[in-house]
Amino acid sequence: MTAQLLLVQVLNGLQLGILLFLVAAGLTLVFGVMDFINLAHGVQYMLGAYLGAWLAAAAGSFWWGLLLALPAALAAGLVLEVLVFRHLYARDHLSQVLATFGVILFLNEGVKLLWGASPLQVPIPPLLAGGIEIMPGLQYPIYRIAVLAAGIATAGGLWFLVDRTRAGMLVRAGATNAAMVSALGVDIGRLFTMVFAFGAMLAGFAGVLAGPIFSVEPGMGDNVLILAFVVIVIGGIGSIRGAFLAALLVGLIDTLGKSLMPDVMRLFLDASPARQTGAALASMLVYIAMAAILAFRPAGLFPVRAG
Repeated sequence: MTAQLLLVQVLNGLQLGILLFLVAAGLTLVFGVMDFINLAHGVQYMLGAYLGAWLAAAAGSFWWGLLLALPAALAAGLVLEVLVFRHLYARDHLSQVLATFGVILFLNEGVKLLWGASPLQVPIPPLLAGGIEIMPGLQYPIYRIAVLAAGIATAGGLWFLVDRTRAGMLVRAGATNAAMVSALGVDIGRLFTMVFAFGAMLAGFAGVLAGPIFSVEPGMGDNVLILAFVVIVIGGIGSIRGAFLAALLVGLIDTLGKSLMPDVMRLFLDASPARQTGAALASMLVYIAMAAILAFRPAGLFPVRAG
């Protein structure tokens, strides 16, 4: 692999990590504050992508689609929380898993009814079209760089919100001891709704950003959800800093593994079996890394401290 191709794959890995962080940030807060396993968080990413694509086409502008999709994703999250999820908070994890899996099936079929089963293509906005030269003879898409910048800015804003505001203090306290926060007079139900809706909006934001890069299609959130769970386990449940660093790590491992493992296997095998074996091993690398990290840090890299 040339240095140019390696640099492109590193940037692609960081961009995937940013999208994973936007999904995992809401998921880790929901899990950390509510002790609620939400398998349907991936479909909120998918809903954001569909809403962004639909609204951008209706308005004739990607930017209007983005601006309108964020409150729409937040509203969709609120509706799901009121109608379904708040009735599951007191239930056991198995009930939560089964119910939210049902929501996945329902919403996947719902988007097929509304927008069809064929993938939707979202054009890159003209302002961010083209590429920028990052090395002599090597251009990288401006849109992907913009996704990186937007994700980093969002991560910074989320850190400030969680670490430097009263609302963030309540969220951190809720992640540490929700019962104590409730006993001190905080409306824990309102806190749960706020966290859930905000997490849904972040996942929707990731979906809108992903639209011009990946195809928008039913089930597109399933693989992202699996990787997001890996991210929050590695980073530490309830930890925004852990989710950010773990998301970048997972994005790099996944992207570089898929690029490098077939070449590594060619050192030991012929071309055809090396390609097949390399692809199989690459899909396992993220989970091997998670197991290795948890062997030394069972609570994740940056667990939320109790007390």
